[in-house]
Amino acid sequence: MNDDVIAPAHQADHEKLLIVDFGSQVTQLIARRLREVNVYCEIHPFQNVTDAFLEEYAPRAVILSGGPASVRDEGAPRPPKRIFELGVPVLGICYGQQVMMQMLGGRIERGEGTAEFGRAFVSPTETRTDLFDGWFDDGREQVWMSHGDHVAEMAPGFEVCGTSPHAPFAVIADTDRRFYAVQFHPEVHHTPNGRTIFENFVRIAGFTGDWTMGAYREQAVAAIREQVGDGRVICALSGGVDSSVAAMLIHEAVGDQLTCVFVDHGLLRKGEAEEVVGMFRDNYNLPLIHADESELFLEKLDGVSDPETKRKIIGGLFIDVFDKHAGEIGGAEFLAQGTLYPDVIESVSFSGGPSVTIKSHHNVGGLPEKMGLKLVEPLRELFKDEVRALGVELGLPPSFIGRHPFPGPGLAIRCPGEITRPKLAILREADAVYIDQIRKHGLYDEIWQAFCAILPVRTVGVMGDGRTYDYACALRAVTSVDGMTADFYPFTHEFLGETATRIINEVRGINRVTYDITSKPPGTIEWE
Repeated sequence: MNDDVIAPAHQADHEKLLIVDFGSQVTQLIARRLREVNVYCEIHPFQNVTDAFLEEYAPRAVILSGGPASVRDEGAPRPPKRIFELGVPVLGICYGQQVMMQMLGGRIERGEGTAEFGRAFVSPTETRTDLFDGWFDDGREQVWMSHGDHVAEMAPGFEVCGTSPHAPFAVIADTDRRFYAVQFHPEVHHTPNGRTIFENFVRIAGFTGDWTMGAYREQAVAAIREQVGDGRVICALSGGVDSSVAAMLIHEAVGDQLTCVFVDHGLLRKGEAEEVVGMFRDNYNLPLIHADESELFLEKLDGVSDPETKRKIIGGLFIDVFDKHAGEIGGAEFLAQGTLYPDVIESVSFSGGPSVTIKSHHNVGGLPEKMGLKLVEPLRELFKDEVRALGVELGLPPSFIGRHPFPGPGLAIRCPGEITRPKLAILREADAVYIDQIRKHGLYDEIWQAFCAILPVRTVGVMGDGRTYDYACALRAVTSVDGMTADFYPFTHEFLGETATRIINEVRGINRVTYDITSKPPGTIEWE
């Protein structure tokens, strides 16, 4: 993906902060922290940040991220020297601190006993800086360190503001030039007071906090109208938050030029198709094709038990079905997708080469090439929490915006083994009881994702005076921030007992209920 695709032209009027990425695994968290304080920022790989780019982008401040390299290695990543000549505040984090020191006249060493990984504590010196207003009230601050190299000698003009046992230059500053650098990672959760540093940094840089969902909505609508003109747009509406918010935003911009296609593959939760269709067609008067293709999907999945084969069949059929119904619309030039900013970032390698893990940001794989459509991606500058905020801004009900994630293959991957209509019917009922229990106990918003899986085994039970031989089910509920890691939700035994009793009493076909307490990793959130 080339650089000018990442940089959104219609954000030119915003105060902009540039994050230069050197390959840290947590660079996205820097952007999240800044967006949380209403500052618009973009992440760009270091090799894309040229003098010409800086001239055009005109950042009000710059942050240099961490990274896995050593500044002492030949060919180590470096930003252009021009960054330090812009006259704007610059903050270096971990590797960003080290490369700043090296380029401005300091010295970096790799020595025994100076590496730090994990929790550490930074203590203040007598030299204070505005960057750390609100810090050191208790004499020291907990931070998260992850470095092998260390600053051995500061560049001219810098002073030490904080130290740790293995980092004598943990916090340094040249206040005259507004250059700041820290050896730790203020962006991570394990630096509890890290957000204060970012708040102070943007205040020093003079940001007014003009990044709001109201402003974004107005600018995005204008940009969609400019891109689409009088053309027609189709949108694959899954019923999830991302595609739903994208559809609402585009509909506000171009009205009946948008048609959504909701593909019902027969693998949805109880009442889900009716809920989605009713909300968008009846309440929001959004042009919508309800493509009930459940017979096709279930026929093709008959006898299939391998989870990867299931996914491939569902993905291929979805493309075929969407292509068929899009053809019924006629004359569509644009395909709308709910691509988010993390998808865009992950498709660009910071080193300029192939990424180790490539995540496609085209949510409907293969469709643009196959159908010759141009993409409309109005959410590609937003993180997930910002998409939810935009959904509220657009009038989608909070109960819908806050729904737990639901996988594209639907109940197919919550039904290990062969998929049958009777098993799907049992699963829908059990899942509905489980979610109803969670809502009744006021726990829904505390949980990242919760669902029921029907297991490919039958167990002996007793109901009344008779023997039963029915399915077992597993309940799953996890807490998470972004879905990358997760832990099981600590339900009380009373809740689990009450829920199991309801499922067994109300759902014919299940006589045993289990609770999955596996974290991610080593497990995954979904069962398949």
